[in-house]
Amino acid sequence: MMRSLKIALALAAAAVGSQAAMAALAVGAKAPDFTTRGALAGKTFTLTLSHQLKRGPVVLYFFPKAFTPGCSAEAREFAEHIEDFRKAGATVIGMSADPVDDLVAFSTKECAGKFAVASAGPNIVSGYDVALKMRPGMTDRTSYVIAPSGRIAFVHSEMNYAGHVKSTLAAVEAMKQK
Repeated sequence: MMRSLKIALALAAAAVGSQAAMAALAVGAKAPDFTTRGALAGKTFTLTLSHQLKRGPVVLYFFPKAFTPGCSAEAREFAEHIEDFRKAGATVIGMSADPVDDLVAFSTKECAGKFAVASAGPNIVSGYDVALKMRPGMTDRTSYVIAPSGRIAFVHSEMNYAGHVKSTLAAVEAMKQK
Protein backbone atom coordinates (compact mmCIF):
# COMPACT_ATOMS: atom_id res chain seq x y z
CA MET A 1 0.00 0.00 0.00
CA MET A 2 2.73 2.47 1.01
CA ARG A 3 4.78 1.58 -2.08
CA SER A 4 1.85 2.22 -4.44
CA LEU A 5 1.25 5.57 -2.71
CA LYS A 6 4.91 6.53 -3.24
CA ILE A 7 4.68 5.52 -6.90
CA ALA A 8 1.49 7.55 -7.36
CA LEU A 9 3.11 10.60 -5.73
CA ALA A 10 6.20 10.22 -7.91
CA LEU A 11 4.04 10.02 -11.05
CA ALA A 12 2.07 13.09 -9.97
CA ALA A 13 5.29 15.04 -9.36
CA ALA A 14 6.61 14.02 -12.77
CA ALA A 15 3.39 15.17 -14.42
CA VAL A 16 3.57 18.55 -12.68
CA GLY A 17 7.21 18.89 -13.70
CA SER A 18 6.43 18.17 -17.33
CA GLN A 19 3.63 20.75 -17.31
CA ALA A 20 6.01 23.36 -15.91
CA ALA A 21 8.38 22.65 -18.79
CA MET A 22 5.56 23.51 -21.21
CA ALA A 23 4.13 26.53 -19.38
CA ALA A 24 1.60 28.66 -21.19
CA LEU A 25 -0.82 31.47 -20.47
CA ALA A 26 -4.01 30.24 -18.83
CA VAL A 27 -7.44 30.31 -20.41
CA GLY A 28 -9.04 33.62 -19.44
CA ALA A 29 -5.72 35.49 -19.21
CA LYS A 30 -5.32 38.73 -21.15
CA ALA A 31 -3.22 38.12 -24.27
CA PRO A 32 -0.34 40.59 -24.41
CA ASP A 33 -0.74 42.99 -27.33
CA PHE A 34 2.29 43.38 -29.58
CA THR A 35 3.52 44.87 -32.82
CA THR A 36 6.15 43.03 -34.84
CA ARG A 37 7.29 42.33 -38.38
CA GLY A 38 5.63 39.54 -40.29
CA ALA A 39 5.47 38.02 -43.74
CA LEU A 40 2.59 36.91 -45.91
CA ALA A 41 3.12 35.34 -49.32
CA GLY A 42 6.74 36.53 -49.33
CA LYS A 43 5.98 40.17 -48.51
CA THR A 44 6.87 41.79 -45.19
CA PHE A 45 4.46 43.94 -43.20
CA THR A 46 3.88 45.24 -39.69
CA LEU A 47 1.55 43.07 -37.61
CA THR A 48 -0.30 44.30 -34.51
CA LEU A 49 -2.35 41.76 -32.56
CA SER A 50 -5.04 44.23 -31.45
CA HIS A 51 -5.68 45.15 -35.11
CA GLN A 52 -6.07 41.49 -36.04
CA LEU A 53 -8.53 40.91 -33.17
CA LYS A 54 -10.87 43.57 -34.57
CA ARG A 55 -11.71 41.07 -37.33
CA GLY A 56 -12.49 38.17 -34.97
CA PRO A 57 -10.66 35.45 -33.06
CA VAL A 58 -6.97 34.88 -33.71
CA VAL A 59 -5.18 31.55 -33.67
CA LEU A 60 -1.68 32.51 -32.58
CA TYR A 61 0.52 29.48 -32.89
CA PHE A 62 4.15 29.46 -31.81
CA PHE A 63 6.60 27.08 -33.49
CA PRO A 64 10.29 26.46 -32.75
CA LYS A 65 12.09 27.05 -36.07
CA ALA A 66 11.17 27.64 -39.71
CA PHE A 67 12.04 24.91 -42.19
CA THR A 68 12.42 22.15 -39.61
CA PRO A 69 10.38 18.99 -40.34
CA GLY A 70 7.70 19.40 -37.64
CA CYS A 71 7.33 23.14 -38.14
CA SER A 72 7.02 22.77 -41.90
CA ALA A 73 4.45 19.99 -41.53
CA GLU A 74 2.43 22.06 -39.05
CA ALA A 75 2.47 25.11 -41.36
CA ARG A 76 1.32 23.00 -44.32
CA GLU A 77 -1.52 21.56 -42.21
CA PHE A 78 -2.66 25.04 -41.16
CA ALA A 79 -2.51 26.10 -44.83
CA GLU A 80 -4.62 23.09 -45.85
CA HIS A 81 -7.32 24.08 -43.35
CA ILE A 82 -7.17 27.87 -43.68
CA GLU A 83 -10.60 28.07 -45.35
CA ASP A 84 -12.13 26.22 -42.39
CA PHE A 85 -10.60 28.79 -40.02
CA ARG A 86 -11.87 31.65 -42.20
CA LYS A 87 -15.39 30.17 -42.30
CA ALA A 88 -15.28 30.13 -38.50
CA GLY A 89 -14.24 33.81 -38.56
CA ALA A 90 -10.65 33.30 -37.36
CA THR A 91 -7.28 34.60 -38.49
CA VAL A 92 -4.26 32.29 -38.23
CA ILE A 93 -0.84 33.73 -37.41
CA GLY A 94 2.30 31.63 -36.99
CA MET A 95 4.98 32.95 -34.63
CA SER A 96 8.60 31.98 -34.10
CA ALA A 97 11.76 33.62 -32.82
CA ASP A 98 13.20 33.43 -36.35
CA PRO A 99 14.15 36.74 -37.97
CA VAL A 100 11.52 38.04 -40.38
CA ASP A 101 13.95 37.56 -43.30
CA ASP A 102 13.81 33.77 -42.70
CA LEU A 103 10.02 33.89 -42.44
CA VAL A 104 9.61 35.55 -45.84
CA ALA A 105 10.52 32.32 -47.66
CA PHE A 106 8.67 30.18 -45.08
CA SER A 107 5.47 32.21 -45.67
CA THR A 108 5.57 31.32 -49.34
CA LYS A 109 6.90 27.79 -49.33
CA GLU A 110 5.41 26.15 -46.24
CA CYS A 111 2.45 28.43 -45.53
CA ALA A 112 1.58 28.52 -49.24
CA GLY A 113 0.93 32.26 -48.96
CA LYS A 114 -2.30 31.53 -47.08
CA PHE A 115 -1.55 33.00 -43.66
CA ALA A 116 0.96 35.28 -41.99
CA VAL A 117 3.99 34.29 -39.95
CA ALA A 118 5.71 36.77 -37.69
CA SER A 119 8.87 37.19 -35.69
CA ALA A 120 8.48 36.85 -31.92
CA GLY A 121 11.09 38.96 -30.18
CA PRO A 122 12.10 38.42 -26.54
CA ASN A 123 9.21 40.50 -25.14
CA ILE A 124 6.61 38.49 -27.08
CA VAL A 125 8.26 35.18 -26.15
CA SER A 126 8.28 36.04 -22.45
CA GLY A 127 4.82 37.64 -22.55
CA TYR A 128 3.31 34.45 -23.96
CA ASP A 129 5.55 32.21 -21.82
CA VAL A 130 6.76 30.20 -24.81
CA ALA A 131 10.54 30.18 -24.42
CA LEU A 132 11.90 26.74 -25.26
CA LYS A 133 13.87 26.04 -22.10
CA MET A 134 16.16 23.44 -23.68
CA ARG A 135 16.97 25.65 -26.73
CA PRO A 136 17.42 29.33 -25.86
CA GLY A 137 16.39 31.64 -28.68
CA MET A 138 13.59 29.35 -29.81
CA THR A 139 9.94 29.02 -28.84
CA ASP A 140 8.08 25.92 -27.77
CA ARG A 141 5.06 24.74 -29.75
CA THR A 142 2.02 26.39 -28.18
CA SER A 143 -1.19 27.33 -29.94
CA TYR A 144 -3.49 29.98 -28.49
CA VAL A 145 -7.00 30.85 -29.58
CA ILE A 146 -7.54 34.48 -28.60
CA ALA A 147 -11.09 35.85 -28.44
CA PRO A 148 -11.83 39.29 -29.95
CA SER A 149 -11.94 40.58 -26.35
CA GLY A 150 -8.20 39.85 -26.14
CA ARG A 151 -8.64 36.97 -23.68
CA ILE A 152 -7.13 33.52 -24.13
CA ALA A 153 -10.00 31.17 -25.02
CA PHE A 154 -8.02 27.96 -25.63
CA VAL A 155 -4.46 26.67 -25.25
CA HIS A 156 -2.76 23.63 -26.81
CA SER A 157 0.85 23.28 -25.68
CA GLU A 158 2.62 20.17 -26.95
CA MET A 159 5.92 19.80 -28.83
CA ASN A 160 4.40 17.27 -31.22
CA TYR A 161 2.68 19.34 -33.92
CA ALA A 162 -0.05 16.73 -34.45
CA GLY A 163 -3.30 17.92 -32.97
CA HIS A 164 -2.63 21.68 -32.91
CA VAL A 165 -4.64 22.40 -36.07
CA LYS A 166 -7.51 20.09 -35.18
CA SER A 167 -7.83 21.33 -31.59
CA THR A 168 -7.57 25.05 -32.42
CA LEU A 169 -10.10 24.71 -35.24
CA ALA A 170 -12.52 22.93 -32.89
CA ALA A 171 -12.06 25.72 -30.32
CA VAL A 172 -12.73 28.43 -32.90
CA GLU A 173 -15.80 26.61 -34.21
CA ALA A 174 -17.10 26.22 -30.64
CA MET A 175 -16.68 29.98 -30.10
CA LYS A 176 -18.73 30.71 -33.21
CA GLN A 177 -21.61 28.54 -31.96
CA LYS A 178 -21.92 30.49 -28.70
